[in-house]
Amino acid sequence: MKIYVLHYLFLAWIAFIPSVFADSTTEQAKLLIWGDSLSSAYGMSVEEGWVFLLQKELGDKVRVINGSVSGETTGGGRSRLPAALKEYKPDIVVIELGGNDGLRGFRPTVIRDNLDSMIRQTLEFGAEVILLGLRLPPNYGERYNQQFEAVYTDLASKYDIPLVPFLLDGVAEDFGLMQADGIHPTATAQPLILANVYPVVNAYSKNKNTDRKKNYASPNK
Repeated sequence: MKIYVLHYLFLAWIAFIPSVFADSTTEQAKLLIWGDSLSSAYGMSVEEGWVFLLQKELGDKVRVINGSVSGETTGGGRSRLPAALKEYKPDIVVIELGGNDGLRGFRPTVIRDNLDSMIRQTLEFGAEVILLGLRLPPNYGERYNQQFEAVYTDLASKYDIPLVPFLLDGVAEDFGLMQADGIHPTATAQPLILANVYPVVNAYSKNKNTDRKKNYASPNK
């Protein structure tokens, strides 16, 4: 009887091993969205926003954490980021900030410095960074707009990180897709925003264990 029981327990233990290893290989990647009202479903339900739609599209393989705050600036995001990295321990951080800075006429050098710091902090932490580029209305002037947009392209080049050139591409040009304030997209526009972001995020979420620490130490000049 003892031999039979031991044999049964041994077989049960053998059967249990694959499930243990399977769980260890299917760990969710954690993706932190670090933005402002463009990413916090402003003027609509959370379920209608592009970040929620992104979670649905990625499925169980990725846990999307939305740390976006309406009205946030690059300075605010910079000061809040260390605590968020420590709390959430993300594999990927998607940075969507700078729009409020630009609308308030902040100097591009200030915006660049804050974004640079957030990118550097994230890479030092060992996570990937995806940068979402933004643009301002034409009435801010050609010179300021060019300097503003260059902040994103220059930083993406410096750190060799993926850049979505314009988060609202195909949306901002269509007044029918914008809310009454002319700044925030409608719920109808959210799938279009998702389409701009998803290809880059999906590619990186499949590679969550990529080691960028070696590349971080020497950013491109």
